[in-house]
Amino acid sequence: MTQRIQSIVKEATYLFLRQGYSKTQISHIAKAAGVSVGTIYHDFVGKKEIMHYILKSTIQPSFAEQEIETPICDEHFTGLEQEIVRIFEESAAEFQKPLLRGLDGYSFEMLISDAFHILSRYAVGCLFIEKNQQDFPFLADHYKAYRKEFLTTMTQYLMAFMEKGQIRKLDDIELTTILIVEILSWWAMDMRYTSFEISNISVEAAKRVCMDNILSAYKKN
Repeated sequence: MTQRIQSIVKEATYLFLRQGYSKTQISHIAKAAGVSVGTIYHDFVGKKEIMHYILKSTIQPSFAEQEIETPICDEHFTGLEQEIVRIFEESAAEFQKPLLRGLDGYSFEMLISDAFHILSRYAVGCLFIEKNQQDFPFLADHYKAYRKEFLTTMTQYLMAFMEKGQIRKLDDIELTTILIVEILSWWAMDMRYTSFEISNISVEAAKRVCMDNILSAYKKN
Protein backbone atom coordinates (compact mmCIF):
# COMPACT_ATOMS: atom_id res chain seq x y z
CA MET A 1 0.00 0.00 0.00
CA THR A 2 1.39 3.42 -0.91
CA GLN A 3 1.58 6.11 1.75
CA ARG A 4 -1.24 7.98 -0.01
CA ILE A 5 -3.55 4.98 -0.08
CA GLN A 6 -2.65 4.29 3.55
CA SER A 7 -3.73 7.82 4.47
CA ILE A 8 -6.98 7.52 2.51
CA VAL A 9 -7.80 4.19 4.13
CA LYS A 10 -6.95 5.46 7.62
CA GLU A 11 -9.14 8.54 7.37
CA ALA A 12 -11.98 6.62 5.70
CA THR A 13 -11.88 4.11 8.54
CA TYR A 14 -12.38 6.81 11.17
CA LEU A 15 -15.17 8.46 9.17
CA PHE A 16 -17.03 5.19 8.51
CA LEU A 17 -16.85 4.32 12.21
CA ARG A 18 -17.61 7.72 13.67
CA GLN A 19 -20.18 9.27 11.33
CA GLY A 20 -21.34 6.19 9.42
CA TYR A 21 -20.76 4.75 5.96
CA SER A 22 -23.91 6.21 4.38
CA LYS A 23 -23.18 9.72 5.69
CA THR A 24 -19.58 9.71 4.54
CA GLN A 25 -18.88 11.15 1.11
CA ILE A 26 -15.76 10.88 -1.01
CA SER A 27 -15.24 14.61 -0.46
CA HIS A 28 -15.16 14.05 3.31
CA ILE A 29 -12.48 11.39 2.93
CA ALA A 30 -10.46 13.58 0.55
CA LYS A 31 -10.53 16.52 2.97
CA ALA A 32 -9.51 14.37 5.94
CA ALA A 33 -6.69 12.72 3.98
CA GLY A 34 -5.47 16.01 2.52
CA VAL A 35 -5.91 14.97 -1.12
CA SER A 36 -8.24 15.90 -3.94
CA VAL A 37 -11.41 14.00 -4.83
CA GLY A 38 -9.81 13.20 -8.18
CA THR A 39 -6.83 11.64 -6.43
CA ILE A 40 -9.10 9.29 -4.51
CA TYR A 41 -10.82 8.24 -7.74
CA HIS A 42 -7.36 7.61 -9.16
CA ASP A 43 -6.75 5.09 -6.35
CA PHE A 44 -10.26 3.67 -5.82
CA VAL A 45 -13.25 3.25 -8.12
CA GLY A 46 -15.52 4.55 -5.36
CA LYS A 47 -16.50 4.59 -1.68
CA LYS A 48 -17.65 0.97 -1.70
CA GLU A 49 -14.21 -0.18 -2.84
CA ILE A 50 -12.56 1.78 -0.01
CA MET A 51 -14.90 0.13 2.48
CA HIS A 52 -14.22 -3.32 1.05
CA TYR A 53 -10.48 -2.65 1.12
CA ILE A 54 -10.73 -1.80 4.84
CA LEU A 55 -12.73 -4.92 5.70
CA LYS A 56 -10.52 -7.19 3.59
CA SER A 57 -7.39 -5.82 5.27
CA THR A 58 -8.97 -6.36 8.68
CA ILE A 59 -9.52 -10.08 8.18
CA GLN A 60 -6.41 -10.54 6.01
CA PRO A 61 -3.69 -8.02 7.00
CA SER A 62 -1.34 -9.25 4.27
CA PHE A 63 -3.82 -7.99 1.66
CA ALA A 64 -2.74 -4.41 2.35
CA GLU A 65 0.85 -5.34 1.49
CA GLN A 66 -0.02 -6.49 -2.03
CA GLU A 67 0.63 -4.44 -5.13
CA ILE A 68 -2.75 -3.80 -6.74
CA GLU A 69 -3.38 -1.95 -9.97
CA THR A 70 -5.27 1.29 -9.44
CA PRO A 71 -8.00 2.35 -9.40
CA ILE A 72 -8.80 -0.52 -7.02
CA CYS A 73 -12.07 -2.11 -8.14
CA ASP A 74 -14.52 -4.54 -6.60
CA GLU A 75 -13.23 -7.59 -8.48
CA HIS A 76 -10.66 -7.95 -5.68
CA PHE A 77 -13.42 -8.41 -3.10
CA THR A 78 -15.66 -11.07 -4.62
CA GLY A 79 -17.26 -13.15 -1.86
CA LEU A 80 -15.98 -10.82 0.88
CA GLU A 81 -19.16 -10.96 3.00
CA GLN A 82 -19.12 -14.78 2.96
CA GLU A 83 -15.43 -14.68 3.87
CA ILE A 84 -16.20 -12.46 6.86
CA VAL A 85 -18.96 -14.84 8.01
CA ARG A 86 -16.51 -17.74 7.72
CA ILE A 87 -14.05 -15.82 9.91
CA PHE A 88 -16.82 -15.43 12.53
CA GLU A 89 -17.45 -19.17 12.47
CA GLU A 90 -13.78 -20.16 12.59
CA SER A 91 -13.05 -17.66 15.37
CA ALA A 92 -15.96 -18.96 17.46
CA ALA A 93 -14.84 -22.58 16.99
CA GLU A 94 -11.22 -21.79 17.89
CA PHE A 95 -12.30 -19.84 20.98
CA GLN A 96 -14.31 -22.82 22.26
CA LYS A 97 -11.54 -25.43 21.93
CA PRO A 98 -10.05 -25.19 25.46
CA LEU A 99 -13.55 -25.33 26.93
CA LEU A 100 -14.34 -28.50 24.97
CA ARG A 101 -11.08 -30.02 26.24
CA GLY A 102 -12.21 -29.46 29.82
CA LEU A 103 -9.81 -26.52 30.35
CA ASP A 104 -6.83 -28.88 30.29
CA GLY A 105 -3.79 -26.61 30.70
CA TYR A 106 -5.94 -23.51 30.19
CA SER A 107 -6.18 -20.73 32.78
CA PHE A 108 -8.45 -17.76 33.46
CA GLU A 109 -5.55 -15.50 32.58
CA MET A 110 -5.20 -17.20 29.19
CA LEU A 111 -8.94 -16.78 28.57
CA ILE A 112 -8.84 -13.02 29.15
CA SER A 113 -5.74 -12.72 26.96
CA ASP A 114 -7.34 -14.70 24.13
CA ALA A 115 -10.62 -12.77 24.34
CA PHE A 116 -8.76 -9.45 24.16
CA HIS A 117 -6.72 -10.67 21.18
CA ILE A 118 -9.84 -11.66 19.23
CA LEU A 119 -11.56 -8.34 19.86
CA SER A 120 -8.44 -6.35 19.06
CA ARG A 121 -7.60 -8.29 15.89
CA TYR A 122 -11.01 -7.74 14.31
CA ALA A 123 -11.75 -4.37 15.92
CA VAL A 124 -12.29 -2.37 12.74
CA GLY A 125 -14.53 -4.98 11.12
CA CYS A 126 -16.65 -5.51 14.22
CA LEU A 127 -17.06 -1.80 14.87
CA PHE A 128 -17.89 -1.15 11.22
CA ILE A 129 -20.73 -3.66 11.35
CA GLU A 130 -21.95 -2.34 14.71
CA LYS A 131 -22.03 1.27 13.51
CA ASN A 132 -23.48 0.51 10.05
CA GLN A 133 -25.82 -2.42 10.64
CA GLN A 134 -28.77 -0.86 8.79
CA ASP A 135 -26.65 -0.50 5.65
CA PHE A 136 -25.27 -4.05 5.87
CA PRO A 137 -28.04 -6.28 7.29
CA PHE A 138 -26.51 -9.57 6.11
CA LEU A 139 -23.28 -8.97 8.01
CA ALA A 140 -25.16 -7.47 10.95
CA ASP A 141 -27.33 -10.57 11.40
CA HIS A 142 -24.32 -12.89 11.36
CA TYR A 143 -22.36 -10.58 13.64
CA LYS A 144 -25.19 -10.53 16.20
CA ALA A 145 -25.26 -14.33 16.15
CA TYR A 146 -21.47 -14.46 16.55
CA ARG A 147 -21.52 -11.95 19.43
CA LYS A 148 -24.28 -13.94 21.17
CA GLU A 149 -22.23 -17.12 20.79
CA PHE A 150 -19.13 -15.32 22.09
CA LEU A 151 -21.01 -14.18 25.21
CA THR A 152 -22.41 -17.68 25.76
CA THR A 153 -18.95 -19.22 25.49
CA MET A 154 -17.52 -16.64 27.90
CA THR A 155 -20.29 -17.45 30.38
CA GLN A 156 -19.52 -21.15 30.12
CA TYR A 157 -15.83 -20.44 30.69
CA LEU A 158 -16.59 -18.40 33.81
CA MET A 159 -18.83 -21.14 35.17
CA ALA A 160 -16.11 -23.73 34.56
CA PHE A 161 -13.38 -21.61 36.17
CA MET A 162 -15.65 -20.91 39.15
CA GLU A 163 -16.28 -24.64 39.60
CA LYS A 164 -12.54 -25.33 39.44
CA GLY A 165 -11.87 -22.63 42.04
CA GLN A 166 -9.77 -20.45 39.74
CA ILE A 167 -12.08 -17.45 40.13
CA ARG A 168 -14.23 -16.28 43.04
CA LYS A 169 -17.96 -17.02 43.31
CA LEU A 170 -20.01 -14.74 41.06
CA ASP A 171 -23.47 -13.64 42.18
CA ASP A 172 -24.71 -12.93 38.64
CA ILE A 173 -22.57 -14.76 36.13
CA GLU A 174 -24.38 -13.51 33.00
CA LEU A 175 -24.09 -9.84 33.94
CA THR A 176 -20.48 -10.38 34.99
CA THR A 177 -19.78 -11.89 31.58
CA ILE A 178 -21.27 -8.84 29.87
CA LEU A 179 -19.22 -6.53 32.10
CA ILE A 180 -15.95 -8.33 31.31
CA VAL A 181 -16.67 -8.42 27.56
CA GLU A 182 -17.61 -4.73 27.52
CA ILE A 183 -14.40 -3.81 29.37
CA LEU A 184 -12.34 -5.81 26.89
CA SER A 185 -14.29 -4.41 23.93
CA TRP A 186 -13.79 -0.80 24.97
CA TRP A 187 -10.06 -1.15 25.52
CA ALA A 188 -9.50 -3.39 22.48
CA MET A 189 -11.84 -1.63 20.05
CA ASP A 190 -13.69 1.57 20.95
CA MET A 191 -10.82 3.37 22.64
CA ARG A 192 -8.84 3.43 19.39
CA TYR A 193 -11.63 4.37 16.98
CA THR A 194 -14.98 5.54 18.36
CA SER A 195 -14.56 6.88 21.91
CA PHE A 196 -15.25 10.57 22.57
CA GLU A 197 -11.52 11.17 22.88
CA ILE A 198 -9.57 8.64 20.81
CA SER A 199 -6.54 7.36 22.68
CA ASN A 200 -3.12 6.58 21.24
CA ILE A 201 -2.40 4.03 23.94
CA SER A 202 -0.78 0.98 22.37
CA VAL A 203 -2.69 -2.29 22.07
CA GLU A 204 -0.13 -3.90 24.37
CA ALA A 205 -0.64 -1.25 27.09
CA ALA A 206 -4.43 -1.54 26.77
CA LYS A 207 -4.19 -5.30 27.18
CA ARG A 208 -2.00 -4.96 30.28
CA VAL A 209 -4.56 -2.64 31.90
CA CYS A 210 -7.40 -5.08 31.15
CA MET A 211 -5.46 -8.08 32.39
CA ASP A 212 -4.38 -6.37 35.60
CA ASN A 213 -7.85 -5.15 36.54
CA ILE A 214 -9.92 -8.17 35.50
CA LEU A 215 -7.55 -10.69 37.07
CA SER A 216 -7.38 -8.64 40.28
CA ALA A 217 -11.18 -8.47 40.41
CA TYR A 218 -12.03 -12.13 39.79
CA LYS A 219 -9.03 -14.46 40.13
CA LYS A 220 -8.64 -16.33 43.40
CA ASN A 221 -5.33 -15.85 45.17
